Amino acid sequence: MKRWFADGVFRAVLRNAGYLGSGKLVGALLGLISLSCAGRGLTPALFGILMIIHTYATGAGALVKFQTWQFIVRYGTPALQRGDTDFARDSIRFAFGLDITSGLVGMVGAMVVLPLLASHLDIQGPTLVLALIYCTLVPTMSAATAIGVLRILDRFDLIGVQQIVTPIIRAIGAAIAFFGHLGFVGFVATWYVADLAGDLVLWGMAARELKRRGMLDAFRPGLFGVAHRLPKAWSFVWTTNIAHSIYSAWGPLSNLVVASLLGPVAAGLYKIAATLMDSTSKPADLLSRGFYPEIMRLDPASKQPWRLGLRVGALSACLGIALVLLVMVGGKPVIGFIFGRKYIAAFDLLQIMTWSLVISTAAFPLESLLYMVDRQRSALVAQTLSAILYLGLLYGLTHMLGLIGAGIAFLIGTVLTGLFMLIPTLQSYHNRARYKRHPHLDLAEI
Repeated sequence: MKRWFADGVFRAVLRNAGYLGSGKLVGALLGLISLSCAGRGLTPALFGILMIIHTYATGAGALVKFQTWQFIVRYGTPALQRGDTDFARDSIRFAFGLDITSGLVGMVGAMVVLPLLASHLDIQGPTLVLALIYCTLVPTMSAATAIGVLRILDRFDLIGVQQIVTPIIRAIGAAIAFFGHLGFVGFVATWYVADLAGDLVLWGMAARELKRRGMLDAFRPGLFGVAHRLPKAWSFVWTTNIAHSIYSAWGPLSNLVVASLLGPVAAGLYKIAATLMDSTSKPADLLSRGFYPEIMRLDPASKQPWRLGLRVGALSACLGIALVLLVMVGGKPVIGFIFGRKYIAAFDLLQIMTWSLVISTAAFPLESLLYMVDRQRSALVAQTLSAILYLGLLYGLTHMLGLIGAGIAFLIGTVLTGLFMLIPTLQSYHNRARYKRHPHLDLAEI
């Protein structure tokens, strides 16, 4: 461990994770406050519908979202290292164009499909109107250019600050809705305003940093013309888009499947368990966000990035084990205190789902390592296979065992994802001597 911390890149990953963690910790606590107010201020059925509306918009954004932040890091990081600001500017312009296009397509698609699904999700009458309005958030929810800009400019500190904007507004708004007896409409409005404000602040921060570096014109969207100057741009964005759309849609689609099979009350319980899972998995998520930009600066033919991935994964797995023990001891009291005794049934589901933390936290470096050696298609295959098997298990086990079945399916799905990612990563490590630097990107390719 002493040698690990002597590694400057390893320390950089932890430093960036620390910046993000400071904001995420506050955000997670505030998120629990807002959920607590909503859970206590609404009936279990209305609370479940609120979660369905939010997850529907989130899921729509995830399905159309291009991983533009990863594209910017992959293309822009080495360009800035060698002083090629024009190339970095083109990568941002291309990413911005993708965000605008995909966001508008996702918003229209979500609005068209929602009335067809409304009866299955118990969304009717005025509630359907609110849900349609909520879909207008899809363009900002699906845009990732701003976060990519801040990451390649090494402004993780600003990202940490921005991460508390949405939770603060949501917690304040939820408290006002609860104590002011504003009802269901008040809570929907709170969730809407908080999401929009957080996204606008992020874009403002990114624009300010680009202006400081004389690159503000990078926020002039471009697509086909710019893509000609970026080798393999379309191949990369389409592959990562499909892979991450599948991954990002796991949570929202799971909630929707549970809602359609078991009703809005069960959907609310599942959302509580998933929210607590998300909060406890933040340390690994933060390490991942700091890990990817750093390995893109390393030589994939050497052992350094692979060794870094092993070290970060081992550290993250230890955190995962500690978090599992913490959830087992304190999960039930936390749910009862924050949400009320009527939601205590969510703990039975949480006990099963939480074991997936050990697998997901240990395996998070695998995807970034595959991207480093230009094997994003292998990551896509892994995500696709595991998602297909997971959805089949989710439907079947939920139908047979109820919420407990949903938790078992989640755990098995996580194990399958890690396994399918591990196989091509080990192959890439053994063949690392074959990788060379790309003449334009200064990145590894086969």
